[in-house]
Amino acid sequence: MTEAHCTLISHESGINLKQVLAVETLLSEGGTVPFIARYRKERTDSLDEVQITTIRDRLAQLAELDKRREAILKSLEERELLTDELKQAIEAAETMATLEDIYLPYRPKHRTRATIAREKGLEPLAQMIFSQDKSIDPLTESMPYIDPEKGIESADDALAGTRDIIAEWISEDADTRQPMRRHFFSHGTFQSKVSKGKEDEGAKYRDYFEWGESIRKAPGHRVLAMFRGEKEGYLKLSIRPPEEMALELLRKRYLKNDSPSAKQVGLSLEDSYKRLLGPSMETEIRNEAKERADKEAIDVFARNLRESLMAPPLGGKTTLAIDPGYRTGCKVVCLDRQGRLLHNTTIYPSQSAKQVEEARKTILVLVERFHIEAIAIGNGTASRETDAFVRSLGLSDSIPIVMVNESGASIYSASEVAREEFPDADVTVRGSVSIGRRLMDPLAELVKIDPKSIGVGQYQHDVDQGSLKQSLDDTVMSCVNAVGMELNTASKQLLTYVSGLGPTLAGNIVEYRNEHGPFRNRKELSRVPRLGPKAFEQAAGFLRLNNAENPLDASAVHPESYGVVDQMTRDLDCTITDLMSNESLRQRVDLNRYVTDTIGIPTLTDIMEELGKPGRDPRQEFEIFHFTEGVNTIDDLVPGMKLPGIVTNVTNFGAFVDIGVHQDGLVHISQMADHFVKNPADEVKVSQKITVTVLEIDKQRKRISLSMLPNPQIPGIVRGERVEP
Repeated sequence: MTEAHCTLISHESGINLKQVLAVETLLSEGGTVPFIARYRKERTDSLDEVQITTIRDRLAQLAELDKRREAILKSLEERELLTDELKQAIEAAETMATLEDIYLPYRPKHRTRATIAREKGLEPLAQMIFSQDKSIDPLTESMPYIDPEKGIESADDALAGTRDIIAEWISEDADTRQPMRRHFFSHGTFQSKVSKGKEDEGAKYRDYFEWGESIRKAPGHRVLAMFRGEKEGYLKLSIRPPEEMALELLRKRYLKNDSPSAKQVGLSLEDSYKRLLGPSMETEIRNEAKERADKEAIDVFARNLRESLMAPPLGGKTTLAIDPGYRTGCKVVCLDRQGRLLHNTTIYPSQSAKQVEEARKTILVLVERFHIEAIAIGNGTASRETDAFVRSLGLSDSIPIVMVNESGASIYSASEVAREEFPDADVTVRGSVSIGRRLMDPLAELVKIDPKSIGVGQYQHDVDQGSLKQSLDDTVMSCVNAVGMELNTASKQLLTYVSGLGPTLAGNIVEYRNEHGPFRNRKELSRVPRLGPKAFEQAAGFLRLNNAENPLDASAVHPESYGVVDQMTRDLDCTITDLMSNESLRQRVDLNRYVTDTIGIPTLTDIMEELGKPGRDPRQEFEIFHFTEGVNTIDDLVPGMKLPGIVTNVTNFGAFVDIGVHQDGLVHISQMADHFVKNPADEVKVSQKITVTVLEIDKQRKRISLSMLPNPQIPGIVRGERVEP
């Protein structure tokens, strides 16, 4: 079925069949998405990670479909129900819904009303009435079926059982279910009402107390909100089209005339829809709506996570990091350029004058003693006050003071990873270390935390957790491999996400490094226990070795291509170092001379780009950011203020922005551009620095409405007026 699956994927995605087949082969050989995208461009004709991931995921879906198909065929064969016609229909089914529709009449089931009616021998009568022959009188035909011993006391009892059988036939007919499914999607609506007596307790769902919305148009975040409200018992939710429309669809399909038999069938189809088909369709639509909403939320989460992980690093600098606090004080740590803990203490810059002076002296001494090059301050409680205190110390302008998003730092500080790194340190010290390291290299630190704790998700606890984990793992792996990891300093957590490794091999690399000292070249990776040729092939190009014996070990050039570079240097009569440092030499290289059966122009082009900028970091340059002085709490906000901010989260309904008042404001999608924004992620990204205007402040609910429009309409303020801070 593999080629058939690839053909289907090619048709669905518009990707050439040859490319799909190549990806399928590479995946089956153990290739990872980053490796295939980077080092197998000739075989895939330069497909990117998104396209390769799409093919991988669709192949997995189709494999599940085949698995279910085989189970159904086996079940039918064992029960001697499999006919050639049925087998052909099952093998032709292209979706899980179609497959289950075909199997539904044959599925083993508990005793239903129709089953009981069949046991009473009423199926022949049902077949007769279902034909709707005008000459048939259902009442007369049902008389012979009266049998008190079977529980059929009257003709009405016989007809009731007959209608139960017909109702089940209708609900299990695949040719009925498909158009009914489409009808539900086209005309169905979410109808949400507040549960009786839950008005006050469920106030956060007030928007959905009396809510109706088309299934087709309902955005994912509202779907998930309604499902959550229902799950928590605050809402009652139904998903149906207008009942009469659905019944009319069934009448057109089943009623042949206006005979007495047809009237019985009419009663059957009404019962079928209300009791069987309608609830079944609603369950399906619920599941599909949930899957669609899950996908939207997971896509948003993955995009936000990528932006967080790929945030610009300050780089290796001796750093003083502060986790701010009031009563318990500010936890201070000093880190060396590799992020190792040198010193920790606690200061109280918001207490008595004596303690403030002691805090001042402490920071000044630490800055001089450890030759501090940067200061990181967590953006939690007391952050603005701590920032103001540090800035008042008169430190050198060469020392940047940076506010760092500390979401998830407490999760890290209590984790097994943190305990391994700092077994003797308090959790508060570990949290401060995490803040400082995030400034140096966000990617290296954030991989130690469950992505769901980083604070950039949307309904992450409501979506399918398996799909969420797969997507987030893909995102982290993509980021780690895009940046490339220094083999001699990368943590076990970072190495875990390198293509071809995983937790076991990452741990083995760290153990080998600890036992034998720094790696001298990439080849030495082969000596790591259990790291075989396949893992080496997948991982080597993403691992960097600065100051290695071979300069290419510091680049993204894969070891399998070293021979090509060596040939170039021989042809130019120069060294690898010469080729990397001299652009005029590189311009003399005729790539066509080095094309082989396995290495083509795409790979050769990548090699030349890498030689020009070996081991280049794809992340942007770090920029210093400052919040507006004097605007520290929500009480300092006034409608009309223009303030700098940092995007902390992007959702389908807008973006949350940190403006330095300990409460993120929301820029609704309607306030992002002068036209309607379908996807906010196209306008803003997590960690992006923007300027916003304050629209409204709701202090009671701690809600701040912001705008990115150049001239927003501000409630209570005449257009054109602004209140500057």
